[in-house]
Amino acid sequence: MPPTTRLDATAWVDAAYDAFTTAGLDAVKIEPVARTLGATKGSFYWHFADRQALVDAVLARWETETARIVEEVEATPGSPADQLAALFTAVTRRRSPRTGEQLLYAQTDLPGVAAAMNRVTTQRLDVVTRLLRAAGFSPAEARARATIALATVVGAEHLTLATPDLAPTGDDARTMRDLSLTMILGRG
Repeated sequence: MPPTTRLDATAWVDAAYDAFTTAGLDAVKIEPVARTLGATKGSFYWHFADRQALVDAVLARWETETARIVEEVEATPGSPADQLAALFTAVTRRRSPRTGEQLLYAQTDLPGVAAAMNRVTTQRLDVVTRLLRAAGFSPAEARARATIALATVVGAEHLTLATPDLAPTGDDARTMRDLSLTMILGRG
């Protein structure tokens, strides 16, 4: 009999996060994730008390991924406008599906989701606000523009989820990104 490889908690979180990104938190279920890993439910319970503990770990991973993107943007050389452009580009060029995140906006009644959504949204608003402040906007105007920027991105992603055939691609996607940046950075 070949030796078995013991799965660690990270392997479970990785597989559950993949399920989350493509199909939302409803896909983060013990048995399907175990099948993906070729593991048993017993292996799961070695690392996690219950499904909610795995969901909490997935939400923590989502927060970590958001923090990683923020760090990359803040490390981008150039002006605040260059950094905002890098942020919009990073968000629009993500290779992994964002279905899970898009569905979270309608799942804030689930345990842990509202708190995680609040932390991630605050982090996103804060980084865009900082960049807009560095671009010369007052605190109030920077926050308002940051909120508009986030609403634009979230709204575009929801349109893409609901009507993927209408989602801009290629040059159209770049034009939309550039116009969004112009509106957010424009002076009135």
